[in-house]
Amino acid sequence: MKLRNIFIAVLSLFSMVIYGQNSKKHYIFFLHNKFLEDHSLQEKHPKYGVAEYESILHQLKDKNTIIISEKRKANTEPSVYAEKVKKQIDSLMGKGVKAGMITIVGTSQGGYIAQYVSYYEKNPQLKFVFIGASFKDDSLEKDKNFRLYGRILSITEKSDDSHVPLSHEQRFIRSDIKDFKEIELNTGLNHGFLFKALKDWIIPVKSWVYRK
Repeated sequence: MKLRNIFIAVLSLFSMVIYGQNSKKHYIFFLHNKFLEDHSLQEKHPKYGVAEYESILHQLKDKNTIIISEKRKANTEPSVYAEKVKKQIDSLMGKGVKAGMITIVGTSQGGYIAQYVSYYEKNPQLKFVFIGASFKDDSLEKDKNFRLYGRILSITEKSDDSHVPLSHEQRFIRSDIKDFKEIELNTGLNHGFLFKALKDWIIPVKSWVYRK
């Protein structure tokens, strides 16, 4: 399926959600990495190759899911974009979709946006997956009031330079997370692991989406 058709499908599905949602469906907000903000889908990262955005959406899609995603503009401010996502989530819940049926998945920069969404929503039932989005002295550690909320899965990669487990970050330690799981992969792909539609991380993501 061509990208244009994917976006049409995504937008059509989101319109359907707003005007006649299916409360039995699971909704996945997928937030891509920083590289795709500044480059086309066909451009190769000098180290990690093409970001497999379309393939990732395809792998996440299931008959019981609705995917909501878009290619962000260059130099998108994470905290501002998170407010946009929050409004979309609030619209869903306002139409009767339960928080437990909504999962926000973010890779790298998208994972930081997802963490802002978690902070803004403060909803313990929303599900989140942060992929490759916790590093030593990263930007979110500078805000001493930043906290995480929701049911959180964090996925990191052992070979990813300077990464730290989310559970070691002060923003996690000061939070009161009741439902949390942490996975460290060992693909040897450094930060490039999240450029690929790898079952290593996609399978755990889908399990998190469908868990009770």
